[in-house]
Amino acid sequence: MRVTVAGAGIIGLSSAYRLAEAGCEVTVVASAPPRESTSAVAGGVLYPPGRRLDERVVRWTEASLAVFRGGDAPGVRFRRGRVLLAPGAPDPQWLRAVDGVREGDAVEFTTAVVDTPVYLEWLLAGVRALGVRVEYRTLTSLADPAADIVVNAAGLGAGALAGDDDTMVPVGGQVVHVPDPGLPEFVVDETGPGVAYVIPHGTHVVCGGTVEPGRADTDPNPAVTADILRRCRELEPRLAGAEVLRSRVGLRPSRREVRVERVGEVVHCYGHGGAGITLAWGCAADVAKLVTG
Repeated sequence: MRVTVAGAGIIGLSSAYRLAEAGCEVTVVASAPPRESTSAVAGGVLYPPGRRLDERVVRWTEASLAVFRGGDAPGVRFRRGRVLLAPGAPDPQWLRAVDGVREGDAVEFTTAVVDTPVYLEWLLAGVRALGVRVEYRTLTSLADPAADIVVNAAGLGAGALAGDDDTMVPVGGQVVHVPDPGLPEFVVDETGPGVAYVIPHGTHVVCGGTVEPGRADTDPNPAVTADILRRCRELEPRLAGAEVLRSRVGLRPSRREVRVERVGEVVHCYGHGGAGITLAWGCAADVAKLVTG
């Protein structure tokens, strides 16, 4: 079976990998390489952020975590960390997916922490080793006479390609990288209207972040960089005085709920927001089932 996958972010590449494993002849088509995707900007902690989830998200998280636990991909480390919750907040729905423990107004657990640019390059090499062709060009339609089925995993552009979905919203997220002073744990603060996080990767720490619905540009804002550093230094005082290595902005492909379904000869898989790395392998397994029947 010939399959074209639209998109070379974490969702598109993971789907291509599973489809190639299933014996499909796969071509990935994307406007830019993985290192330029929103996936490459992600902080990389594997857990589903947000307070309102459906059961599929929990299942996809469990499946993705199992893949990372069973592999040895570069850029992936397992670290202990905690997510701070608002006082009196109920247990998150995802608690069992990460085998977490509630301690007062925080959840503690060990999970994969992924340096996404490093991991994406490894994944790209992996799909190519399985015989997947990768082409960089702009797609304006999901019609592909060379394919039996097309997988729509084009991230922010997926809604327009679907032709019948105007629910996709770009949600800007700015992060700041600083040198890692040897932090042993990650910490995420979900107590406010936004979110703050400190995610160590060995060589650097990803500090974040922002949640900006409707943002259209990816130019870092110096004032936002300063505010992120202030909030993250309150979370982790050992970052006081750390120099800024770089600031980056990604546009999360957000939707009220993730769309994974087959419509005729198209399989849609998009709308993961900021949880692409968390849901990728679980969603890829569902995509392979929908394609192969």
